[in-house]
Amino acid sequence: MRWALVKVCLAVTAMVVVAFAVPLGLVVKELARDRAFADAERQAAQIGPALAITTERARLQRAVASTQAGGDGRMAVHVPDVPGSRGSGYDLGQSRADRSAVATARRLGRSSVSEAPGGYTLLQPTALSTAQVAVVEVYMPRATVTSGVAASWLVLAGVGLALIVGAVATADRLGTRLVRPAKRLAGAAHDLGKGELGVRVPEEGPAELRSAAVAFNSMADRVVQLLAGERELAADLSHRLRTPLTVLRLNAASLGDGPAADQTRAAVAQLEREVDQIIRTARQQKTHAPSGCDVSEVIRERMDFWSALAEDQDRTVRLAGVDRTVRVPVARPELAAAVDALLGNVFRHTPEGTAFAVDVHNGEDSVIVLVSDAGPGIEDPEEALRRGHGDGGPGSTGLGLDIVRRVAESTGGDLRIGRSVLGGTEVRVWLSLRGDGTAERERRGSRRRARLKARSLTGRLTSRLPGG
Repeated sequence: MRWALVKVCLAVTAMVVVAFAVPLGLVVKELARDRAFADAERQAAQIGPALAITTERARLQRAVASTQAGGDGRMAVHVPDVPGSRGSGYDLGQSRADRSAVATARRLGRSSVSEAPGGYTLLQPTALSTAQVAVVEVYMPRATVTSGVAASWLVLAGVGLALIVGAVATADRLGTRLVRPAKRLAGAAHDLGKGELGVRVPEEGPAELRSAAVAFNSMADRVVQLLAGERELAADLSHRLRTPLTVLRLNAASLGDGPAADQTRAAVAQLEREVDQIIRTARQQKTHAPSGCDVSEVIRERMDFWSALAEDQDRTVRLAGVDRTVRVPVARPELAAAVDALLGNVFRHTPEGTAFAVDVHNGEDSVIVLVSDAGPGIEDPEEALRRGHGDGGPGSTGLGLDIVRRVAESTGGDLRIGRSVLGGTEVRVWLSLRGDGTAERERRGSRRRARLKARSLTGRLTSRLPGG
């Protein structure tokens, strides 16, 4: 907006300067021309008294020499023949005018201006005592006619340039005054979007931008209040779970020994840790980006947890790409919750004995996690991605995939659901390694390539599964 305002002001000022400077320059040129011709007429008029008295050559020569033009060799006098005295006519001084122009001026009896080599000539008819008409010629060089015009034009150009520079500088200052508060408002909105809840905008600038700053600050305060209320609510709800967890822990302790009892106690301990983590997270405000974690380590850990249930249900499980360290900009608890949501959906929505696979692919700027199964699949993937609308049956809130999607989008990635080559559902989680949303802007250009890579990886997994 700043440069647009400067360009508009530059265009308008330039048009105004041209509209006034060009006519004024032409007027200056005409004034210089008229001044030169008026001076020539004045000098020609100085010879008139002498011609009215005598036509003697010597006396006229002294009269011509007494004038400025005559002294400079720029004046000539054309004396006609006296009736009855042939050869009495003569030309005094250096003549530059055409003979026909001199005859025309004598015949018409009025002064005229004609062009001559290097300038102009003024022809002034003057009556003699013999009733004849002599013509006084005054030569004006072109430099004399245009004297002072170039300097005047330079002054006009300088004044016009100064006006343009002043107008542009004023427009730039005005644009800066308008743009700076707008930039601060945009920067504050960006910072607020990144999670810096303490950012506020100074209420400065024009009235409209001050109103926008007031509205932004009010919105930021409201967002802080809402988030604080949600954190408190999450902490309170999580704290209420401690009582039933205590009962579960006591009941699990009375189960005695055995694999089932050990698994139950481990599950209760894990649930207590998750509840404690939720309470701690809700009580503290997130002020910086997560340091990240190793996605391979998290998947191996969660697969160890789910492997016992997979063995009980006679499921064939294959892992790929988890033998190397792959760090992603996601907090470990959040990634673990996302992986549990994906694996929990496999166990909840597929029959016992259904095979599934988990694969991790590490690219240059992103990590793709694929969870594929050989179950019946999902009829409406878009409906499944809507928060709280999944039809998971009893005990399902429909929030599992939404948790996974939020984890992916926090890095600039996304979540996709499709049909796997195993015949069931394929959930693809794309995590950006940049963590600044750059991958989100480049997603359209690389989406097809990533999809082809994912299918190729899943195809290799299929060959390892029974019946593949």
